[in-house]
Amino acid sequence: MTADAPLTRESFRRLHPISTPRPVSQLPERVWTDEDWDRIRRGYAARDMDEKWNVFVEGDVLFMHRSWTGHGVYEASFAPATGGGRRIASAVVEADGERYRSMGDEYDCLMMELIISAIVLGEPAADLRAGLVELTARASGKSDLPSGVVQHSVLGLRSES
Repeated sequence: MTADAPLTRESFRRLHPISTPRPVSQLPERVWTDEDWDRIRRGYAARDMDEKWNVFVEGDVLFMHRSWTGHGVYEASFAPATGGGRRIASAVVEADGERYRSMGDEYDCLMMELIISAIVLGEPAADLRAGLVELTARASGKSDLPSGVVQHSVLGLRSES
């Protein structure tokens, strides 16, 4: 397999499909360019124990699995956008609380976009990172959560300075 060959389901040792899919009602508004879509279709494999996500595409569906457990968390169906590029047309999230504890559609919408932008595409995604910290703080009732700890625990990424 070459470095540019797309990752597939078979690229990963252990994957478990979403057991209890729940539609996500709030979807990212972003339109990814055709170049972004080409990169997204190549997928992403966690490179070490700190990284949290494995990502691959089948057809027009992007699958996002936790790297340690192999559990599917998000499935996002992409469709061509008016004027070019692609956007997420529909998505589901794991609703089984033993596999994933969702903090609501706003959080799941942000997480899907953040996984794609920061992890798969390697973008700084500063606004999305700040949104993650804000939503996590709101959900926890704590206003003093360290940004780097939140990002690393959920994404496997260090905070961007």
